[in-house]
Amino acid sequence: EHCEVAVFIGKNPWLSHGIARARVTLREIARDPDRCLIVIDPRRSETADIADIHLAPRPGTDAWLLAAMVATLVQEDLLADDWLAEHTLGMEEVLPHFRELPIADFCAIAGIDENEVREAARRIARAESTALFEDLGVQMNRHSTLVSYLHRLIGFGTGNFGKKGAAYSPASLQPIASGSVSSRKSPVTQSRIISGLLPCNLIPDEILTDHPKRFRAMLVESANPVHSLADSARMREALEALDCLVVIDVAMSETAEMADYVLPVSSQYEKAEATFFNFEFPENYFHLRRPLLDPPVGLFSEAELHSRLVEALGAMPQEAVAALRAAWQEGRPAFLARFQELATQDRRLMAVAPVVLYRAIGDLLPDGLAEGAVVWALAQLAAAKEPNAIRGAGVEGGPYELGDALFDRILGAESGTIFAVDDWQASWERLGRPDRKIQMAVPELFEELATLGQGDHAATDDDFPFVLCAGERRNYTANTIIRNPDWRRKDRSGALRVSPADAERLGLPDGGRARLSTRRASIEVDIEVSDRMRPGHVSLPNGHGLRYPAADGEAELTGVSTNELTSSEDRDWLAGTPWHKHVPARLEAIAG
Repeated sequence: EHCEVAVFIGKNPWLSHGIARARVTLREIARDPDRCLIVIDPRRSETADIADIHLAPRPGTDAWLLAAMVATLVQEDLLADDWLAEHTLGMEEVLPHFRELPIADFCAIAGIDENEVREAARRIARAESTALFEDLGVQMNRHSTLVSYLHRLIGFGTGNFGKKGAAYSPASLQPIASGSVSSRKSPVTQSRIISGLLPCNLIPDEILTDHPKRFRAMLVESANPVHSLADSARMREALEALDCLVVIDVAMSETAEMADYVLPVSSQYEKAEATFFNFEFPENYFHLRRPLLDPPVGLFSEAELHSRLVEALGAMPQEAVAALRAAWQEGRPAFLARFQELATQDRRLMAVAPVVLYRAIGDLLPDGLAEGAVVWALAQLAAAKEPNAIRGAGVEGGPYELGDALFDRILGAESGTIFAVDDWQASWERLGRPDRKIQMAVPELFEELATLGQGDHAATDDDFPFVLCAGERRNYTANTIIRNPDWRRKDRSGALRVSPADAERLGLPDGGRARLSTRRASIEVDIEVSDRMRPGHVSLPNGHGLRYPAADGEAELTGVSTNELTSSEDRDWLAGTPWHKHVPARLEAIAG
């Protein structure tokens, strides 16, 4: 919104959004002669259509391209040296890896003219501010962790953090990921637990083994791993091997069909709910949405279901619930004091705090907001951690009143509220280091960076010469919560997009059929000839391949489930992220 230069890496916000007022913001940047829009994408995306600079690397070579851009900054003395000296650590470890890097060779591997790459790096360096945004196009691709690191070297190397138009760290009610250092590893594969999460491609490996600590049961909530995670065939095999599979969902998903127990819940229109993807700055926004409809008879929210499960397990501290309920009637100060006292007396209370609060005060909140009880705790934590930001939003109160004042504002704001207003300096205060400096050196990635100098060891070969992007965002794609295919006004089957050159060479007419094969499976697909695709690159949309009852009541499959084609073995060596955007494939015309 505020940057002079905007760089989108493997992201097409014209369709996928990810920023507020995406199309309006993109047009504003593109129309301003003093600003610059840079898109890095092998496909000529809708965002690339209006870009000032479109760098289109060969699929899977983003690491070479970004490394060449970093090397340009280093070798042409374009780094923000004074800023780096003041705000970062470890840059002296980083620089040797780029001083002699062969920029021309790396650009050749990426398939982009060296002058274009250098000019993009120079434009970033001379800008007053640059904002870079990466997305699944590179996050689910070869060298994904390294690419994320290189992109940050470009941004931080040019002084773009903690100022208007650059990267920032927003206030949050509930962080969706923790940046804390952890040595935890999974029991079977000894894989890193990152931000509390096990890499999804490794779940089957934690089950399909005779290891004594293998996963034996799973609780799957609002997720559909059989369809949405890599290698559906192996995922089905893994879930079948579990002793018990419980699914909580609003739909009878492909995973629910395999479950021992399916616990249906009300939809998002029938309960209070919210999202914690609150990343705006300097003003950040939160909306506790009201229910619009009553749930069908017999259904209730996850909060009620969780509470009943905890009670059935004998883990609900009923005395604490009663004490808190009584304290709420006495007033907020009494409630806060009682909660803190109980949490201090028994640390186990915090493990079940959401259901304790739901049982204690849920039905005492304004009508329809029972599920918002847990927001009381989030408001207290936010008030303790971010008092200046919250007061900046006009929320008033002393140290013990601020959290309740924020909670009351959220409850009363039917259309949502700004809960935090920051100055740009606040981003520095949120860095997870006492010295408030950015650590630029990540030695674990230096070895992988060095391997780029050995050339591109392509994942494709003569048997599988194409690169399949498994999961492209299009006008009529959605997450699989929308299962009825009738909402799609066009591209109902989710056609495979193919370049005109490849279509002509293989004899594939637009609207025709072809066979698409990967090392995992082979399927038939509809063909869409698209001049947005480069030769050798094909794509399928996400959100297809779901079963839904047809007019006769029988389940009908529409489109291709891309994860029937992907392999769980194709993943980043460090973070385990899947390579959905780089699947080696073969495409053949169907005779007759």
